[in-house]
Amino acid sequence: MTADDVLHFWFQQCRPWQWFRRRDSFDALVSDRFTALVERALAGDLQEWADRPSSALALVLLLDQFSRQIWRGEARAFSGDQQALAVALMGLQQGWVAAEPQRPRRQFWLMPLLHSEEEGVVAKAIPLLEQWADAATADVARRNLMQLQRFSRYPQRNAALGRNSSRAEVLFLEG
Repeated sequence: MTADDVLHFWFQQCRPWQWFRRRDSFDALVSDRFTALVERALAGDLQEWADRPSSALALVLLLDQFSRQIWRGEARAFSGDQQALAVALMGLQQGWVAAEPQRPRRQFWLMPLLHSEEEGVVAKAIPLLEQWADAATADVARRNLMQLQRFSRYPQRNAALGRNSSRAEVLFLEG
């Protein structure tokens, strides 16, 4: 399977509503088709994909999006976050995000920044999302930043990551 296969699946075969709505059938489809490739990416076996803009974006998708679908509700869902963030930051530095003509592709280049549990990274994401994605995604980043400022982490990940929730986090999650 190639980087082009990943991009074709995500941007041509899938519909935008599938990207952000939880659906067991879609998670199963991603899992069936891409688990082996995501595992290779996590192991560092696809690092050469980071050398070109299109294959680097495919690597970001594997590490940041597909892992969340394949291992939803498990700690492993977030196992590619640091690698995805590194590739996304490199894509920004190389000018690949700015050069990307398609808004959805720019949005997914920036998703690892939005998913970070580091306040500074998410704060950096907001103006980038406003510039290269859309206001709605920038608003998600703002809400994420508020969670990080309040809790220093995303409480909705606590169960999957085996973290104990504080009383304030429990109330937040129930609200």
